[in-house]
Amino acid sequence: MIIGHKKQWQFLKKISENGNISHAFLFSGQDKLGKKKVALEWISFLFKEDIEKKIHPDFTIVEPLGKEIKIGQIKELIRNLSLKPYVAPFKAVIVDKAHLMNSEAQSALLKTLEEPKGNALLILVSEEPDRLLPTIVSRVQTVKFYPVSPEEIKKGIENEKADLEEVFNMSLGSPGQVLDLTLDNQKKLDFDKKIKEIDNLSKSDLYKRFEYVKILTEGSVDLKEVLKIWTFYFRNILIAKLSGKGKDSYSLAKLKKILHSIQSADYLISSTNVNSRLLLETLMIEL
Repeated sequence: MIIGHKKQWQFLKKISENGNISHAFLFSGQDKLGKKKVALEWISFLFKEDIEKKIHPDFTIVEPLGKEIKIGQIKELIRNLSLKPYVAPFKAVIVDKAHLMNSEAQSALLKTLEEPKGNALLILVSEEPDRLLPTIVSRVQTVKFYPVSPEEIKKGIENEKADLEEVFNMSLGSPGQVLDLTLDNQKKLDFDKKIKEIDNLSKSDLYKRFEYVKILTEGSVDLKEVLKIWTFYFRNILIAKLSGKGKDSYSLAKLKKILHSIQSADYLISSTNVNSRLLLETLMIEL
């Protein structure tokens, strides 16, 4: 079930009914909004069967292997798109986390976008479309996704809890994040723990901050998940500041700089072999 995104869904249904479907789309917007879910539902709508419940010969989903999507995966995608469909009206492919395609993979995909072959539909899903080649973005039809209102998310969630409003504040309009925090108690506890840790760190001296970074980088912690939680924390402070309710000592310029640094750190950890400890220590200096 799709939570929110009514305008996007109506647009996709309309072009389906008019037969005016482009060969390639980019679904962009922040993480856990439901972009991939909408893509899956749309292909199911077009195929007239639920592609999530079985392996479909005319549908493929491409996801990162480790930190990136490799050229071999894109070559296989291109091969699949060139084949005639078996039972569906066309071949369909979703490239999830498309921004994690390495440079060779993006170049290979660009050639297919320039000279599309066969009867096929390609959907790129990304929360960081600026990491895609501009020439790729210019050759696809972009559908932007935005945070979903608490009211819409509440309608889509059966398992409501007493602290749902708190979860809404943490999620910043991401249905996937709300579902994670309401349906998995351990994730909620971990989230709360990390929020308290960053709150304490923002008021601590550099020694304590560096000690915390040491613990993070020497353990088996998912650094991307930690950075995501830090993003939620500082975005909430920024939103409160903009609404005139913020009591924090951070200036708007400082908050924007911190959020930019977190985003940069996330990018480097995702796509390079950067020294994570040094990177996070540099970030700690800015808090």
